[in-house]
Amino acid sequence: MSTAPLFAPFKSRNLTLENRVVMAPMTRTFSPGNVPNDLNVEYYRRRAAGGVGLIITEGTCVGHKAANGYPNVPFIYGDEALSGWKKVVDAVHAEGGKIMPQLWHVGAVRRPGTEPDPDVPGHSPSGLVMPGKKRCHEMTENDIADVIAAFAKAAKDAKDIGFDGVEVHGAHGYLVDQFFWGGLNERTDEYGGDHVGRTRFAAEIIKAIRAEVGADFPIILRWSQWKQQDYSVKLVKSPLEMEQFLEPLTDAGVDIYHCSTRRFWDPEFEGSDLNLAGWTKKLSGKPTITVGSVGLDTAFAEEGRKDFLEAKPASLEKLITRMERGEFDLAAVGRALIANPDWAKKVQADEMANLEAYTKEMLTKLA
Repeated sequence: MSTAPLFAPFKSRNLTLENRVVMAPMTRTFSPGNVPNDLNVEYYRRRAAGGVGLIITEGTCVGHKAANGYPNVPFIYGDEALSGWKKVVDAVHAEGGKIMPQLWHVGAVRRPGTEPDPDVPGHSPSGLVMPGKKRCHEMTENDIADVIAAFAKAAKDAKDIGFDGVEVHGAHGYLVDQFFWGGLNERTDEYGGDHVGRTRFAAEIIKAIRAEVGADFPIILRWSQWKQQDYSVKLVKSPLEMEQFLEPLTDAGVDIYHCSTRRFWDPEFEGSDLNLAGWTKKLSGKPTITVGSVGLDTAFAEEGRKDFLEAKPASLEKLITRMERGEFDLAAVGRALIANPDWAKKVQADEMANLEAYTKEMLTKLA
């Protein structure tokens, strides 16, 4: 099997990449004080040197008081954090790579006592942390405006320090996704309602970012059907609903969709082999990134488990076959790149037999 399709150049309206390997965003909690440090610089530099076409950073919190949900995650606001990210960007560019930050607000996932201000509660569309459980702050229209502005400011700052685009985290049950999800969004104003109305918050974030960064700066939106609160959730249950869901987001200015699944080979709708990225590309007309256990024999996070699983290298035949037929454009690699910073170069050189297996112990160090 030739892996050539994975290493063909990619070119869209406003993004050119040397190959189609994307480093998936992975929260590592190795930024004490919420500032990227020399370990972070080296971590990303090694993946760029290892042949990744595009790096998407771990989730990095926008400048809103309730954005953060975990200790030691990097921020993308404030002089110190931005200076740290500038070092990361420069190191990746020196290796010939490209890099985008994932802009993040955790919403209801934030728990009491979380840094930087432990008195700030989690924020969500309707005050819900789970369907039927109202335990956090219900966002006002002023809160919504503040968060939209924070995303736009983060994107502008990212552009100013040299990032090659931005990704908005709209997946996995975090704030943007909480607006998408009817289980947590019971609003009756313009930010709620049906699955189309629930896209308004994200669409306004995208529009605000576009106004700050201009037409030629790439904007990626990551979205998922599944939520960390419930793996079985489906935002849209048919191609028609998906088309209706995607249209306002595409119109707002999304350039690429990053379609998060736990198993990229799973079909999205009955009667078709297309996965989530395949359907998203077909219905939106935009390039898509597929993700979900690429190159590994074990899917991420089996039902009911919050940890990463041990996983061995696996064949890329299914991935390559789907790329050859144009189902999606790019493939994001996660745990395999933690285990193998040079994963891309080894795969391209037909050295997959030399790839290391991923183990949970690798989470305890940044290498």
